[in-house]
Amino acid sequence: MNSYSYRNHPMFLRNQFETHGKFELPYIRKQVFEFDCIELIALSETKTNDSPEKCRKIVHGFLDDYRINRYYNYPERYRAKLSQYRALISPDYSTWQEMNTWRGMEAVSHNRWVGKYWQEVWRMPVIPSVTWGSPVSYEYCFDGIERCCWVAISVVGTKLYRRAFIHGYDAMLEHISPDGIICLGRPYEEMRGNILSVPYKYPRHISSRQLCLPFIEYSIHTEIVR
Repeated sequence: MNSYSYRNHPMFLRNQFETHGKFELPYIRKQVFEFDCIELIALSETKTNDSPEKCRKIVHGFLDDYRINRYYNYPERYRAKLSQYRALISPDYSTWQEMNTWRGMEAVSHNRWVGKYWQEVWRMPVIPSVTWGSPVSYEYCFDGIERCCWVAISVVGTKLYRRAFIHGYDAMLEHISPDGIICLGRPYEEMRGNILSVPYKYPRHISSRQLCLPFIEYSIHTEIVR
């Protein structure tokens, strides 16, 4: 590949998708599903030619960053494996409070780009994960998600920062106004909204028999995802 081809390659520019907000983040559109019950499986637990039972699970990326960087760097390598599952939650890149703004923006940008890639290129049902750091991050960390989307969050590891977490959570509600929230781990009492809690277990192969999502339609491609 010569320098001109590299300069214009879409995987270098990453500008092939609709954008949103001040910082032009890839825009994950609202999708609505119809599922019987929520069952989650981690990206690290997915397998090629997985069993029909496991393929009915929703894949999540609440993992260490080194485990999910591959889905941004080499997305097509995992298309056949991941497209067999019911739906995908966009990878949760870290936005720690001690990060400088540029680093937090990079993490959020990677989250939105991978989620949009799965949604638009693979035509997969995608639930955006949302994370935040200090109040400074509120300027960008809720962009790139259509209002009234279902979103996914995790409370795992936030106990020591509960007050700051709740502050960011309330800001998320104000910015996105999600129809519902899939929460990995037990929600705090202060958390408002239509929350569906999925217990955190190790290994990160998570299921919840008691939870059902009253999704009605799949708004982007018209068909209902069952």
